[in-house]
Amino acid sequence: MASPKVEMRLIGRTDSVDFPDLGLTDVRAKIDTGAYTSSIHCYNIKLVKEKLVFYLPAHKGEKRKRFVAKAFELKSIKNSFGQTEMRYVIKTRIVIFGKAFQAEFSLADREKMRYPVLLGRKLLRNRFLVDVSLEDLSLSQKRTAAESVLH
Repeated sequence: MASPKVEMRLIGRTDSVDFPDLGLTDVRAKIDTGAYTSSIHCYNIKLVKEKLVFYLPAHKGEKRKRFVAKAFELKSIKNSFGQTEMRYVIKTRIVIFGKAFQAEFSLADREKMRYPVLLGRKLLRNRFLVDVSLEDLSLSQKRTAAESVLH
C-alpha cells in the first residue's frame, strides 16, 4: 500500500526563524542536514530545584532574557567535532514560512558560531527539501507578505 504523499517545502542553507514561546523573531538559522538535533544558542544553563534555568542573548537591542523550563530532558548529543556530550533539550515552537512547528532544541553555547540556531534533520524530515544554493526563502516570503500589507 502506498503511503500518502507528504507536501514538502523548499528551504535554503540559511534562513531567519521565529520562536514565539521565547519572544524571539528573525533569528538567523543554519540548515544542517548533518545534525540530527536542532540547537539554539544560550548560556548559564543551570538546574535549580528541578527546573532548568537558562539565558538567551540580547536580541535586537533588548536585554538578555532569563527562561525557566519545567519540561526538559538531558540527552546525549554529538557535537560538531563528532564527540558525544550531554545537553539539555527543550521543546518549543518555531515558525518557518508562517507555520508553527513544535520541535526539540538542545541548549548549546554557540557563541563562536556564525548562526545562533541550527536546524537539524529531526525538524527538517518530511517538512523541507534543502537546496544549498538558496538562502532566506522564509525570510523573503515574510518580507513580501509584510510589504503587501503596507500597500
